[in-house]
Amino acid sequence: MIKVLLVDDDSIVRQGLTAILESADGIHVVGQLNDGTRAVEAARALQPDVVVMDIRMPRMDGLTAAYALTSGLSDPPGIIVLTTFGQDDYLRSALRAGAAGFLLKDCEPEELIQAVRIVFAGEAMLSPAITRHLIESYTTLPRITDAERRALESLSSRESDVLQGVAEGKSNADIAVALTVSEPTVKTHVSRILAKLNAANRVQAALIAYTARLDGHAPGRRGRAR
Repeated sequence: MIKVLLVDDDSIVRQGLTAILESADGIHVVGQLNDGTRAVEAARALQPDVVVMDIRMPRMDGLTAAYALTSGLSDPPGIIVLTTFGQDDYLRSALRAGAAGFLLKDCEPEELIQAVRIVFAGEAMLSPAITRHLIESYTTLPRITDAERRALESLSSRESDVLQGVAEGKSNADIAVALTVSEPTVKTHVSRILAKLNAANRVQAALIAYTARLDGHAPGRRGRAR
């Protein structure tokens, strides 16, 4: 059973999300809260597997709460952030804070359920619509650092292929099929990629890959642009 903690200052939204998640097999909402401070406290007590959290909330916003959860707990839950197109700066900050899932508030119920299951499995989910929006708003994205560029250049050819799949939002299973390798092999490559890039999760790795590609640097190919 996947234990989910919901955090949103809108009670109607919380009720709607609860109804959606409780309708799915194997998912149970263990708590509903209206601010980030209580979310951090509840996560310690309830030990949820996944936290679905809004960004703008009173007392402690979702970004601060996400960072507190990912950095302050020895076994932090997976975090899914609910966002809107008007929150570009928040979204990029949440990526850096270690959140593993990003959905628009008007997403389909099935997409929310899928995101919870994917994040619970240790992977990440970035809404395709958000991905496109990030790319389109690249002019405001920070450039990759020298350290990130060197890390990308250190990737092997196969690691670069796997990172491409991660950047496209593919699961380990999808990447395995595309590259004709086993899923455990892909998982091993992903672990090595995260270590080399010093990325907390797949979403952070994907953001680095997006930025590098648009900045004219191809992973694993020193000094050559695509």
